[in-house]
Amino acid sequence: MVDFNGWDMPLHYGSQIGEHHAVRRDCGVFDISHMCAVDVAGPDAQPFLRRLLANDVGKLHPGKALYSCMLNPAGGVLDDLIVYNLADNHYRIVINSATTESDLAWMARCLAEWELQLRLSPRHDLAMIAVQGPNARAKVWQALPQSRAATATLERFCATTVGDCFIARTGYTGEDGFEIALPAAQAEALWQALLQAGVQPCGLGARDTLRLEAGMNLYGQDMDDSVSPLDAGLAWTVDFSAGRDFVGKAALQAKPQRQQFLGLVLSGGGVLRAGQKVIAAGGAGIITSGSFAPTLGQSIALARLPLASAAGDTVEVEIRGKRHPAHIVKPPFVRAGRILV
Repeated sequence: MVDFNGWDMPLHYGSQIGEHHAVRRDCGVFDISHMCAVDVAGPDAQPFLRRLLANDVGKLHPGKALYSCMLNPAGGVLDDLIVYNLADNHYRIVINSATTESDLAWMARCLAEWELQLRLSPRHDLAMIAVQGPNARAKVWQALPQSRAATATLERFCATTVGDCFIARTGYTGEDGFEIALPAAQAEALWQALLQAGVQPCGLGARDTLRLEAGMNLYGQDMDDSVSPLDAGLAWTVDFSAGRDFVGKAALQAKPQRQQFLGLVLSGGGVLRAGQKVIAAGGAGIITSGSFAPTLGQSIALARLPLASAAGDTVEVEIRGKRHPAHIVKPPFVRAGRILV
């Protein structure tokens, strides 16, 4: 057990590598209750979120979700999040635990400044459980049989409500599965039912190697309030469509992309880690996330590199004072159990 932003969190339940492989090959379950759901409801809920977020919630119909960054006026990333359209004038956003207090303060500040009519309701009464892997949906239906009818045809990045459970077909591993929000008092029973169905409990260690293989950013490492989403590989989450202004838009338009966000695979021995310097033909770069990748059996990383960098190029990484060769790839490294690089 380790401290994680004030939460007692499991690093692993016995074998981090075993938990990683369980998610890639079968099914694993994560307690993600440290993340905070915030309900945004009221007549101005959509105008508020369209102005607050870099992606456009105007594209969402009820039951649909999208991924977005919330930016500061300088274009830095305050947080990355998922927003769900629950119904007309009612949304739910899920924010990171490390930024919960600052996110809530920022949203309250924007709400007061813009004088809009809505309610921001942090749902501290909810627990969240993520079930991920090729057999995740079948295992959830075994543990929660009443959910099958409503979720069997649920598309990716969509969500529905089943009784007290809010079930989304989303995740942070590169595998299929569900993220389930439910009243905290009911979480232990669901967890135990999943274990009885043969689901492997998984900790923070496996969660990090899984998301890294899937090429998914981690807030505080791959981007923060000093990094533009354009330099963090998140330009696809920024909607510059005319007719909509959002916090940070002017700054992003004034400062175009300055770095490429790409993957690295180490050619020999050693382990890639955050903060290591990368020497490329077009200049220097830096690793933002790195680790041994159990699925590949090699060390991989995400890195901010010079604009001229491209997949297929060879670079060198400084590891303990020595330079080691690596080649550039386009993330993800692994998706749906398949190695892609």
